[in-house]
Amino acid sequence: MTQEQVIKFCHDNTICDYLGVEILPNEDGGVKLALTVAEKHSNCYDILHGGVLTTMADTAMGAACFARNKKVVTVSMTIEFMRPVLIGTKIITNAQVLHNGNQIMICECGLLDDAGILFAKVNATFFVIERLT
Repeated sequence: MTQEQVIKFCHDNTICDYLGVEILPNEDGGVKLALTVAEKHSNCYDILHGGVLTTMADTAMGAACFARNKKVVTVSMTIEFMRPVLIGTKIITNAQVLHNGNQIMICECGLLDDAGILFAKVNATFFVIERLT
């Protein structure tokens, strides 16, 4: 899969556009997702809603699988929130594939700021619904 196709895959995910997620080319040919947290992303405590981080991680890991020529759906996901994300913080994903199986893929994703501070860590299992050529 070309990097342009992976970028298009992310743009075709309408939730990314709705949230205002940036899709950034990655040096390995994949992508990173980035979001500068705005008030519209916050919960009732004026910090980033955990669902936004979960959505970013799920999309980033799906894109990592897509970059390996596979369309997947999420089977399970575990997220551990380590600290609150304040409005104005820029969050960046770093998804990677840990197991590239024919039917099951396992990925992890960190959600960090520009300084490398880790806000959340995600592990997920994906089911391969289609292999692409």
